[in-house]
Amino acid sequence: MIKNIGVLTSGGDSPGMNAAARAVVRTVLYEGGKVWGIYDGYRGLLDEKMEELNSRSVADILQRGGTFLGTARCKRFMTPEGRMEAYENMKKRGIEGLVVIGGDGSLRGASKLSAETGVPIVGLPGTIDNDVWGTDYTIGCDTAANTIIDAINKLRDTASAHSRIAVVEVMGRRCGWLATLAGIAGGAEVVLIPEREFNLDDVCANLVKSYENGRRYSLVVVAEGVGSGIDIGKYIEEKTQMDVRVSVLGHIQRGGSPTVQDRVKASQLGEKAALALMAGQTDVVFGFNKGKVVAINLHDAITNKKPLDPEYIELADMLV
Repeated sequence: MIKNIGVLTSGGDSPGMNAAARAVVRTVLYEGGKVWGIYDGYRGLLDEKMEELNSRSVADILQRGGTFLGTARCKRFMTPEGRMEAYENMKKRGIEGLVVIGGDGSLRGASKLSAETGVPIVGLPGTIDNDVWGTDYTIGCDTAANTIIDAINKLRDTASAHSRIAVVEVMGRRCGWLATLAGIAGGAEVVLIPEREFNLDDVCANLVKSYENGRRYSLVVVAEGVGSGIDIGKYIEEKTQMDVRVSVLGHIQRGGSPTVQDRVKASQLGEKAALALMAGQTDVVFGFNKGKVVAINLHDAITNKKPLDPEYIELADMLV
């Protein structure tokens, strides 16, 4: 049984990472083990920024966004030599296994570290994009979606007052989950996502037609993966001769106190990860499938592309 484990957060921060890390720490301590906090992601393994944590170390963080462990990019870890150095630094402290909380890039790094050194690793999907294969849910996606809806609700007020078209750019380079959910929950007339081709001239024609039919304002949600919201807004304004305002939400989507769902689900995943790793399980990612916690093969999670649920796309089209 593994009794000495490390936990780190990597990649882009997401609300709920603290809840997951807290659950890992307190579960390990409850089971009689030791847990090391690794600061600034994989860079902390190389810079030896690690310390043993206790229950008080994770007090008062459940409600906080971001990650108390910090996160950073690390080019050195991308090399086999860097990963071996990271492993040697873990061994100095007797760390026998690692919980990695992060998105697809972070999980790919975890997979390489495991393959090259044999260290047991369990991953948790921490990304607001909800784009990790094999799980319906990723840590932070619910809070980010709610942040977007809060912004849309406010933008709707001013767009209605001025009879404007509001273009809102949201995160999602390769995945349109956030944009699609925002379109459904925010009542958008147009949703532009990477998973589906679109003709901007047709979009403009439909917007003009809706105004001719009496609509006072329109909302266009753009996933960043389809292009610049600013450029798309300019094109729409030139083509329709209407008043257009563009809002790029940016990193505000990553912040904020996590929702109840992100706190509870992240805690569930953190507990499962700690118990699995202590039992010697490795190369798995824990996620959710139809409301139940499931173990996903780490290799499958990083080599498969998660499709956007077509029912969401169909629903967004129907509700325009």
